[in-house]
Amino acid sequence: MTTRQPNAGLERLYRESGWTLRQFAQEVNRIGTERGTPLKYQQPSVHQWLSGHLPKEAVRPLILEALARRLLRPITHTEAGFPAPPEESNSNPTTVEGLVDLGRQDMDPSRRSVLSAGLFSVALTVPGWPDVVGRMEAAQKGTRTRIGMSDVQTVSAMTEQLSSMDDQFGGRTARPLAAIFLVNTVAPFLRTDGPEDVRKAMTSAASDLCYLTGYMAVDEGLHGLAQRYYLKALELAGASEDHLTYCTTLRGMSVQAVDLNQGPMAMRLADAAAASSPQAGPRMRAFLAGQQAHAAAQIRDRRSALMYLQEAEIAMEKAESRGKVFGSYDPASLNYHTSQVRFEMGDVNGAVAAMQESDRLRYSIYRRTRVKERAILAERQLAVGHLEAACQTWGLALDDYPLVNSGRIDKRMTGMFNLIRPHARNHDAQALYQRARETVRPELVPA
Repeated sequence: MTTRQPNAGLERLYRESGWTLRQFAQEVNRIGTERGTPLKYQQPSVHQWLSGHLPKEAVRPLILEALARRLLRPITHTEAGFPAPPEESNSNPTTVEGLVDLGRQDMDPSRRSVLSAGLFSVALTVPGWPDVVGRMEAAQKGTRTRIGMSDVQTVSAMTEQLSSMDDQFGGRTARPLAAIFLVNTVAPFLRTDGPEDVRKAMTSAASDLCYLTGYMAVDEGLHGLAQRYYLKALELAGASEDHLTYCTTLRGMSVQAVDLNQGPMAMRLADAAAASSPQAGPRMRAFLAGQQAHAAAQIRDRRSALMYLQEAEIAMEKAESRGKVFGSYDPASLNYHTSQVRFEMGDVNGAVAAMQESDRLRYSIYRRTRVKERAILAERQLAVGHLEAACQTWGLALDDYPLVNSGRIDKRMTGMFNLIRPHARNHDAQALYQRARETVRPELVPA
């Protein structure tokens, strides 16, 4: 009979983390909830892991991710004393093969539970521009013999349509269509020969669509899947030498990270995005600096947050003086970032004022954003004691809610029920609660 040996590697990492057993268990549970698989580990379980009991295979990546977030570096299975995971049969697919595999999995309804369980990882290796620029496999002959600029225009036009659908109806509505289009149309185009300028333009268009698909996966709450789409967008942007989509994707990854309260990673990604676009015009500079401000505020770097916010404001003034550009970073977006910075720094009243201004300036076409950010505004109005105003704002969000299919908004609506319940004796709160029960998707309504 053998005696189980303590896990020295995990013990060493645990000591370095400075956590108690309870805190370690809580972090693993939190990541499980984030992934869509809630867990209920407590101190005894962690004690068993440290004593040499091997956690379930599905839980090991969560433990590694918890430690990586705490220690701000990737943690391998070996370092934590776990057996190496089985190798995937297609561990190094080419860019297009990887895109097809990802899209096909996303199209398959039977894979939905697997995709939703994908893990957002702070240990993700994000390739730098020199690592991706110009690198992609040679054309593989498909059913067509050559592509032309009209094919590129087809992809770009479809991307614009999908983006508009996302703005109005949410990521859950538009993203499955994007996955089908990627697999059935875009991937064959990428495998087809053509003039060098056309192939480069096609790869750039594919990169833009991958970024959008990742963004829509974030809206659905599929964060691990979103990261995979974002990485493909970076690969394709490098292959086409498309600096704009490369830095836009990095910024999108920073937005995802900051929304998940992963401030250090959000800051690294926001800085990388800014560094990747040295020739940015004023609107692009505002777009990048606003995100840097939000990330800096989340890591409590007040000086940098205010500096970047001022930089974004100055850049926006220059951009607006040159004429409005519909569909790009605008004063409503800047006021949203101002609100987020103020909220992170503890100025909730200032955050409310900036979010109200953002709502006033936002174009009506951005319905999904309007619903989401009105829900955030209501939460903050309630936090400063303005119950009636919060109920009114939530009511405005409910006006548009039935038209939008978004995981992020559903999460906000679930939060609304919890926040309003303690105020059930208030007439406005009671009316809102009842209306919400009749409007919000039934699976989100408390019993």
